Amino acid sequence: MKRLLITTDNFLPRWDGIARFLLELIPVLQKDFEITIACPAFEGPLPVVPGVKLVRFPLVNIRFGDIYFSNFNTRRMRSLVRHHDMVFNQTLGPLGISAIRASSKLKKPIVSFTHSIEWDLVSKSLHYFRRSAGWLMKVIARWMYNKCTLLLVPSKELEELLTLEGISTVKQVVELGVNTEKFIPPINRAEAKKAISISPAVFTITYVGRLAHEKNLSTLQQAFQKIKKEFPNTILLIVGGGTEDFTPDPRVHLLGPQDNVVPYYQASDVYVLPSLTETTSLTTLEAMACGAAVVVTPVGSIREYVDDGKNGLIFPRRDANTLAELLKFLLTHEQTRLALGVEARKTVEEKRSLKGSITKIRNVLVSF
Repeated sequence: MKRLLITTDNFLPRWDGIARFLLELIPVLQKDFEITIACPAFEGPLPVVPGVKLVRFPLVNIRFGDIYFSNFNTRRMRSLVRHHDMVFNQTLGPLGISAIRASSKLKKPIVSFTHSIEWDLVSKSLHYFRRSAGWLMKVIARWMYNKCTLLLVPSKELEELLTLEGISTVKQVVELGVNTEKFIPPINRAEAKKAISISPAVFTITYVGRLAHEKNLSTLQQAFQKIKKEFPNTILLIVGGGTEDFTPDPRVHLLGPQDNVVPYYQASDVYVLPSLTETTSLTTLEAMACGAAVVVTPVGSIREYVDDGKNGLIFPRRDANTLAELLKFLLTHEQTRLALGVEARKTVEEKRSLKGSITKIRNVLVSF
């Protein structure tokens, strides 16, 4: 059985899209590979992934916004790469960069999945020096990705963008999906609200994800402030952890990171993604699979699966006024809101199920 090294600068106990993606993918890959994961030693309970060896790298006391850094231990990473047949990389932080460099020197195949537009993510996650940081990250990304054997990208649009930016490595499109057997609509939304200890009578607006600058949660906060007086029975649920601050408000529930986010989607009347940059936005697909009406910005490949007015609503980035108006509309038009949720679930079932994505990734890795 081949030995596969997975490298990522984001993993448990820090929950995010990459962590959930890998936890769904690993059980399938274990049929063909012995798996080791090289990941940061984030604070919190030591993660346990059955049948997988974890090699954790200490964090250094440096971070930009919600972006943390592990130690650049090139010798340790080179030893790991040497003892594996291939590398499957997820990020371009210190661990990803170290893995790509080691794989290139040792002539080991390395496949990278581009979960984000790295330079866009960096520039939008900072309050200062955005332009210079974004330029530097673009140079690093071009250098590193051109050392890879293959790039997996979640959309044709991203494939074309990377090529235009001078990244000549062979690319293959693998559209990401979600587990439609795990992310399911509630039998009864009122009961779903009770299950997370909120009143069935309230209207619930939800965000799930990192609390980071590029997620643009300030726009969601502003929109909520605009509607909350007119709709006193409405609350905002924020599920996730990070660096962004919220003005104390008894109707804004800061729930922190959650191992299981399904109950929060199921309790949601509306899911909002106000992000400035994404590639796919797995949280949007998860919310859609749970039958929530979604209101999102047109970032990444979202326009490929959110049909404005049919299975969700789209608003311009940083436009709190338009977001507030859309939320008011959904608050006062229950049948439209429910219909959007039904169509959202149907879209994910038909076009964005996880099974197809995982099969493609598994077939790619097995081919090396």
